Order: sequence, then C-alpha cells, then structure tokens
Amino acid sequence: MTDHLPVPGPAAEPAGTAGSATGAAEVTAATPADSVIPAGKYDADLDRLFGAGGPLAPAVGTFKPRQAQTEMAKAVAHAIDNQQVLMAEAGTGTGKTFAYLVPALLWGGKTIVSTGTKNLQDQLFMRDIPTIRAALRAPVSVALLKGRSNYVCHFHLERTLQNGRLTSRDDVGHLREISRFMKMTNSGDKAELAKVPETATVWNLVTSTRDTCMGAECQYYQDCFVMKARREAQQADIVVVNHHLFFADVALKDTGVAELLPSANTIIFDEAHQLPDTATLFFGQSVSTSQVLELCRDVLAEGLAHARGGPDWAKVVTVVEKATRDLRLSFGEGNLRLSLPQIMPTSQFFPALDTLKTELAGMITTLEENAARAETIEACRVRAHDLAAAIEGWKPDAKAPAAEQSVLWAEAFASSLQLHKTPLSIAPIFSNQREGTPRSWIFTSATLAVKNDFKHFSDQLGLTGEPAKTWPSPFDYVNQGLLYVPTGLPEPQAAVYTDAVVDAALPVIEAAGGRTFFLCTTIRAVNKVAERLRVEFAERGWDFPLFVQGERGRTELLDSFRNAGNAVLVGSQSFWEGVDVRGDALSLVIIDKLPFAPPDDPVLAARIEVMEKQGLNGFMHHQLPEAIITLKQGAGRLIRDVDDRGVLMICDPRIITKPYGRRIWQSLPSFKRTRVQEDVLRFFDPVTPASDEIDASAA
Repeated sequence: MTDHLPVPGPAAEPAGTAGSATGAAEVTAATPADSVIPAGKYDADLDRLFGAGGPLAPAVGTFKPRQAQTEMAKAVAHAIDNQQVLMAEAGTGTGKTFAYLVPALLWGGKTIVSTGTKNLQDQLFMRDIPTIRAALRAPVSVALLKGRSNYVCHFHLERTLQNGRLTSRDDVGHLREISRFMKMTNSGDKAELAKVPETATVWNLVTSTRDTCMGAECQYYQDCFVMKARREAQQADIVVVNHHLFFADVALKDTGVAELLPSANTIIFDEAHQLPDTATLFFGQSVSTSQVLELCRDVLAEGLAHARGGPDWAKVVTVVEKATRDLRLSFGEGNLRLSLPQIMPTSQFFPALDTLKTELAGMITTLEENAARAETIEACRVRAHDLAAAIEGWKPDAKAPAAEQSVLWAEAFASSLQLHKTPLSIAPIFSNQREGTPRSWIFTSATLAVKNDFKHFSDQLGLTGEPAKTWPSPFDYVNQGLLYVPTGLPEPQAAVYTDAVVDAALPVIEAAGGRTFFLCTTIRAVNKVAERLRVEFAERGWDFPLFVQGERGRTELLDSFRNAGNAVLVGSQSFWEGVDVRGDALSLVIIDKLPFAPPDDPVLAARIEVMEKQGLNGFMHHQLPEAIITLKQGAGRLIRDVDDRGVLMICDPRIITKPYGRRIWQSLPSFKRTRVQEDVLRFFDPVTPASDEIDASAA
C-alpha cells in the first residue's frame, strides 16, 4: 500500500464530485432512468430572482449568484408544482436554505419546514425567512412551533412558586427571572430568556410534559402558550418545526403537527440525513424506571394533597418504588446495553419485571378508586395506565410481518433502566405516512449520498425510485484545504491509540496556532484527549484556550471558541454537525477515528442479521455508508466560506490500509492529500504555501 494518498490535479477530482453543465450531478443509482428533472414553469422567475440584478442581492449584503443554488431552486419548484418527492444534496456553500425557501414562500402553499435542531429552527424563523420574505415582498405568514417543554406552563409555574421547595440559590434566582419573564412574553418560549441557561434544572418544574399537562381541564387553558403556538401554526402559511417534533407528533399525536399535516401542500426536511435515526427513535417505544419513579412522587404529592383521608399513600408508592429500583439493580452496576436474547434466562431481570407489573397494577387500582377526588389524581391514573401498557408491550410481536418487526433491548444507566422496542426498518412506516393527500416532499442536506449514490438514504425511508440530485460545493477545495492522514499510528482498537493520536496531533495544533476542532467518536476519548492536551499545553507553555464538551453548554462553548481566535475545542457527536465557524478561528479539524457505530448496538446487530439473511453484506451496505455520511458531516466543519483555509486530519489508518478506505476518502471534499507532516506544517506557514510544495509522486 502506498504511503501517500494520491494528490488530485485539475483532472483528478474524486469520482462523483464534478458538476454537470447545469451545475448539478445527475444521480441514477437510486432513481429511475428518466429521473432527469425537466424545465419547470418557474425557471425564468428563479433565474431573475437569484440573478445579479434580482431582489436577493440588495437584501443580503454577501449574496452572490450561484448557478448550483439557482438550479436547486428550480428542482425544488418543479417538485412543489408537481407534488413530487425530491432528494437534494447540496454541498457546503451552495446556499440550500435560500434554494428551498424562495420557491416555498412563493409557490409552496401551506408549507411545513422541519430542521435538525431548535437552534436551526430559530435561525430560520428569526433570520432567513424574514430576510427572504422582505426581499420578495411575499405576503406569507410564518409561525414557529416547538415541543411543549420549550414553553413555560402557567399551572406548573404557579405550583412551583407556591411549593417553595427549591434548594439551590441558582434555582431560586432562575425562578424569579422566569416569573418576571412571564409578565412580559408573548410566546412563553424559554429560548427568549437568555438569563436562565437552557440546562437549568428549574425548567423541568415550570414546563409541562405530555404526562403532566392538564389539557382542556386546566384553568389556564385559554392563556396556554403551547395552545397559542398551535393556533398560530394552524393559521400560518409557513410553519417551522424540528425533526423531533415532527416525528413525535406522527407517533404520539401530541405536538400539533398532526393537525397541520392534512392541510399542508409542501413538506421540507432540512438536515434530512438525520431523519432515519430520528424517525427510528419515535416510531419505536421506550419506557424507563425514571418515569415510574417520577409518577410515584406525583402520586404521593397529589394523594396527600387531595385524598389524605383515603389510602396510605406512602405505602401505595413505596412498594412500586422498591420494585422499580430492584428492576434497575437486576442489571448490576455500570452502563450496559443488551438485546432481549442477550439477557440470560436465569437473570433476576425477568422476575423483577413481573413484580413491577404486579405492584404497578395495585397502584392503578388505588388511583381508580380515588380519581374522582381531583383532576390531578385522574391525570396520575392515566399516566400509570400508559406506563403499564408500555411495560406490558415490551415483548416480541410474533404476528408482525418481517418488514415491521422490532428489536427489544434494554439500556442500563447509573440510576435508571430503559426498555426499548425499536423497529428494524422505518421504511414501511414512513411510506404509510406519505400516502394519502398528494403533496410535495423535499429532503435536503449537505450529506445524503455516498459518492453521489442515494441508495442508503432512500432505502431507509422507503424513497427508492424517487428523483435525487446533488449539487457540489462551489468552494475551491483543492486550493483551500488539505487532507492529512498521519503515518505510524496503531490500529484503533489498541490501548495506546488515543495517546498516539494526541502525539501526532500536537505538532499540527502548534503549526495551526490552536484554531482546532478535535472531534472524537466517544465521550471517553473526549475526556482522555482533553486530559492529555491540558498537560501538554501547560508543559510546553502554549497559550491555547482549551474548551471541552460537557464543561459548558454547546452555544456558550462555540461563542467562546470564536471569540478566542486561537482555541482548541474537544467534542464528540454534537460538534460533528450543525456547527458553523467561519474565518480564521477554525483552521484544523482532527478526527480521531472513522465514526462506525458501536459494535454493541443491539439495533444495528439485528439489522445486520436481517440484511445478511437477504444475502447482503451488513458492513458494506449499512455500517460503511452510515460512517461515510457522518464523516462527511465532521469534515464539513472545516471550510465554511470562500476565504477559509484549513487541514482535515483523519488519524484512523484504516482509511489507507482497508480496501474500503478509497470509497471513504473519495466521498470527502476534493482536498489535496498527503501523509507527510512537513506538508501540513508548510500549509500553515504563510511564507511557503503548501499548495505549491506537496509531493505529488503518488498521484
């Protein structure tokens, strides 16, 4: 195996990244042969709107016409006009947000836009949509809809104020701020109250859940912020939601989206690569011992408050609490994930589960006998029934067709146990959701395909045969970036691997002047890397601020990183995507390992088993495409603008030594490539640009 990755010249772009004459690469691997999207009736309008003399340029100071953006907008408009599906991969810098919003605002009718996170929701609602609406003078109304836990609840706020049970000084101060906020806010959205951190524990006491909401029986129902947000969404032309909300609603009918779907003409999923995981989470079922213990606390409080002369409420809940804790203890100490077949038949888990079912049934009987005494006791009865049903439902469904079968698995944490029932495939479920009312479905992301092949994504969602296109990034990756795979590193499973990665990274971090994202595949690696870097920076006298995931909130860490200008940020999954740091503050992205799913994942193991029974290779057809899409997201943090320059350092030697390695790096941006550390040091040397010096002998 050569010691160098080939260095592409002008004609050596990795397969599948070159654009067609129209600015888009056609994809047929997962689409019918006639899937070329014909000219649409809105093409001339879009040429004018996105052109140099169009209305977008003066509205957005940095706007420049981009052919790929215009072509994507035409494809979206065509899908909207013909009520079709479109999978649209748009490389970083294409401007995909405007490419789907312009046709949606002008011709989409009632449109639901779903994105990956609440932060992106806020960005769309507060910045992107108002900008386009003003530029186009589009007379559309827009609403933002979030899950109920984002809105302060009048009932729970009043109860918390009256109880006075807060023990920490921070919580007391936060509660005072929330109470003041409630007198001024129109939305009740906690994102508007920056003085109280999103992670503050007091939020759990002043917001409702599906279980604790009183619904129409609540005395504050007419003033409820959740209901107000839903009413506004009903009346709006454009509704901005997030994926968790969308699929929670489809599964639970609890977020207001279900009321919107019948009248929606267009559904747009941004960051659509997240959909398979999000949909799997919500189309499955899970129940935890924490939910049961929380119910017990509420039953005791409501029983003593409203039915003190009735049963011995302490005794009623104590037996359930004991059974719940015994169930958790049946798994032993430490975190653990086991599928049902992996749990030994002789395990204490099974009798403990039966005991919990019995004790919970006893508590339900008591609640039924006292439900008429108070609405809150009735609410506890409903919750108890739902929990009992979920626990009872944790068993194999032998009658289900193979395509709809689920995997049963348990996950133990320090003080709780979760029971999961996860569908092996969401394709049939999601396909059913798309049936019925004709409408357009747009799926877009910077990372949907593997070397322009959408098959992995489309198969997961049941979209096989639907139109798909990719528009490459307009960035000059060959000159803006360098892919570096260091030599001499051990295999990733070696005990010394993380230390070896840090040793290889240190000279590159120094050459970059900090300005580094160090992305790891596990929290354990994050902690080990951070520990090593603290020691090394101190010993070497390097003044690089070090920020570590978990020490502060993500937004605060990113703001500090940007402001420092020479910092190193160590993070895992939440920093691999949805993070935008432009300019000189970020010039080096280090990835410790290829992001393969953990081998102990029970759902992954079950899916691979099914695929291999069908004659497919589970690794090549599922694990590898998943890892490539995740890696593309991590790599996408590096070059965010036309003037950005940087190095992507992938430490995992398997990208070179394994036969599948070529498929991985050919799916990444078309950076120049090297395995020589001196090339990287020269890249960061402003006197001798590396782009003129890199050894191309292996090209």
